[in-house]
Amino acid sequence: MRCATVFGVAASASAVTPVQKVVQLMNGMLEKGKSEKHEEQVQFAAYKQFCDDTSVEKTRAIQEANEEIESLEAVIAKAEADISKLSKEIAQLDEDISVYEGDLKAATKVRKMEHQDYLETHKDYSESVESVDSAIALIKRKMYNKKQGGALVQLAKSPLVSLSDKKVLEAFLATSDVGLDVTAPEAAAYEDHTSGIIEMLEKLKDKFEDKRTELEKEESNSKHAFEMLQQDLTNSISTSKEDRSDKAQQKAKTAQREADAKGDLQDTITSRDDDQSYLSDLVSTCKSKSDDFEARQTLRAQEIEAIEKAVEIISSASVSGAADKHLPSLVQGGASLAQLRSVTKNSNQIRVAAYLHEQGSKLNSRVLSALALRVSEDPFKQVKKMIKDLIVRLLEEANEEAEQKGWCDTELSTNEQTRKEKTEAVESLHSEIDELEASIAKLSKEISELSHQVKELDEAVAKATSIRNAEKEKNTETIKDSKEAQ
Repeated sequence: MRCATVFGVAASASAVTPVQKVVQLMNGMLEKGKSEKHEEQVQFAAYKQFCDDTSVEKTRAIQEANEEIESLEAVIAKAEADISKLSKEIAQLDEDISVYEGDLKAATKVRKMEHQDYLETHKDYSESVESVDSAIALIKRKMYNKKQGGALVQLAKSPLVSLSDKKVLEAFLATSDVGLDVTAPEAAAYEDHTSGIIEMLEKLKDKFEDKRTELEKEESNSKHAFEMLQQDLTNSISTSKEDRSDKAQQKAKTAQREADAKGDLQDTITSRDDDQSYLSDLVSTCKSKSDDFEARQTLRAQEIEAIEKAVEIISSASVSGAADKHLPSLVQGGASLAQLRSVTKNSNQIRVAAYLHEQGSKLNSRVLSALALRVSEDPFKQVKKMIKDLIVRLLEEANEEAEQKGWCDTELSTNEQTRKEKTEAVESLHSEIDELEASIAKLSKEISELSHQVKELDEAVAKATSIRNAEKEKNTETIKDSKEAQ
């Protein structure tokens, strides 16, 4: 009786049957599934655009980094080759400088020895000439004797005199003993005896003088040749040292350039590797998200298709027609719950199922038994199971979408914060540029004003100086007149 009352109230409140309510519920689920599918497509399109843009940007950055790495490696290789070449050239210059300095030192030493030999030989020739002059003078004055024969004795021992001349001198020294007290015949004999000696001594003197002159010429030529060699070696040493200094500086600059290039290379490699790692992770993540998206889209499409099929089945005439026919009359007539449940399972269906089950048992036929079970089943059982499975999948999908939305919100928030920070930095730089330009304009104006003031001061000083000079001249004339008046 209570159930009949409830059904009566329900019938008076709404003329909608339970089948229609199920259809309405499933239509709502269908629209919600389509809406969520579309929203997911929109969100994934934005995420895919982010993946594509970031991938293109990172790929371009990696390509530019690879090109920069190749360029830096070429710079480093060239620098290493230049350093090796400069090192060899510096070593060669060091060797040349050492050789030049050794040659100069050896030439200087040889020149000193030659000059010393020249001085000694020149001295010998000069002393020999003096000795010859002294001996000739004594012989000509007829005052030569053994006691005064030191000049001829020294001359006879000189290595510059030939052996034949030495014998003549020694014979003269052995026989000569002439003084101031000789008689006339002795003096005549002395003159005859010494005439040959004097002639020999004069020839010997000429020979010594010629040798000395020749020695002086050789000394002059040797000195000139040494000075030329010294100048050439000095210039070579100076030029080599300048070249070495230039190449050493060039080597140092090249080494610094190599070090800078190696530092830039390491930074570029690190940055490229970071970009490659980020790109690899991004591609993997985007692919995983894309696969998940495709799987969810396929699942949603299947769910929508299943719901549409279920709606089609429930809305079919065989189901909804029977419900429209029997449920309202049962509610209005106060039918019992047993009668209400029999709407979905009429007596014909029960009899058919019993008959099929009986025949299947008699004949031991699995086909008839399965058919009997199929006929006896509740026609809404599959729909209920489908709806439960659909709800479970929708809940799981909702959780996954919530996680995906959270990740997307985090990424969008991070990008928005980054853009905001960059925008603030740009605005700050623009503001700073404006302030600096204003400061420059102000300082330029002040400089112009100060320059004008300095110009005016210079003109005033020049004018005051001119006046002062005129006054000074006037005062000078006044003082002069006053002194003249006094």
